Amino acid sequence: MTAQHHNAQLFRSLHDSAAPLALANAWDAASARLVEAAGAKAVATTSAGVAWGLGAADGNHLDRDQAVALIRRVVDAVSIPVSADIESGFGATPADVADTIAQVIAAGAVGVNIEDASSDGTPGLRPVEEQAERIAAARAAADEAGVPLYINARIDTYLRAVGTEETRVKETLDRARAYLDAGATGIFVPGVTDAETVAALTEGIPAPVNILAGPGAPTVAELSELGVARVSLGSSVAEAAYAVVRRVASELVATGTYESLADAVDYNEFNTLMRG
Repeated sequence: MTAQHHNAQLFRSLHDSAAPLALANAWDAASARLVEAAGAKAVATTSAGVAWGLGAADGNHLDRDQAVALIRRVVDAVSIPVSADIESGFGATPADVADTIAQVIAAGAVGVNIEDASSDGTPGLRPVEEQAERIAAARAAADEAGVPLYINARIDTYLRAVGTEETRVKETLDRARAYLDAGATGIFVPGVTDAETVAALTEGIPAPVNILAGPGAPTVAELSELGVARVSLGSSVAEAAYAVVRRVASELVATGTYESLADAVDYNEFNTLMRG
């Protein structure tokens, strides 16, 4: 068994509603190493943070080669499993998605997020059958590579406010079943944190459920009680980091002072961490 195959099995086993996998999403090698040093069991990237850090907008604007190269740097920076957010799969067709998966696995990742939001600028989601074909292509590529890749199928019914509140749970459950049948391992539903809805989702989805959390959301322990197996912070960690940059720059321009730099990571500590 290769180290990557072992990490893939380990990553899959970490999805347990009794002790949810909590992920502070990283966007480069340095943030990934900080996450690992904090005691995290795995690292997941945020597509938004990755895109911003590489000078692109989130939402299928980043070049795939750049994304894969960044994934490789993150994998090389840590010893724990790495899951990569690959947006819609960086391609128009299922064959393109399969090629992306092959490259991501070659870069060392053991998990991916694939979203079903439309990538052509329209507000809706891809048709279920079309997205299922893309997930099936991803699974086939992973099988071909011999890696039990964790495919986290992201359903954007809540993030995109698809349908009505009355129909959204059913739409989400229907999509979840189709994606699982196509080869997804787990289901990611960002944009919802209220207890009643989360409980309905975990009860209706026969696979690990991932919820996006942040200020005001239930704690990891509370989400565990609702049946959630994975809790992600998504782009909010990168957003918070960039807020520091804006705050420091604004203070420097406005007052010529530097108080916003308080509580920075110590240079020597950080440099030692990056030496490995």
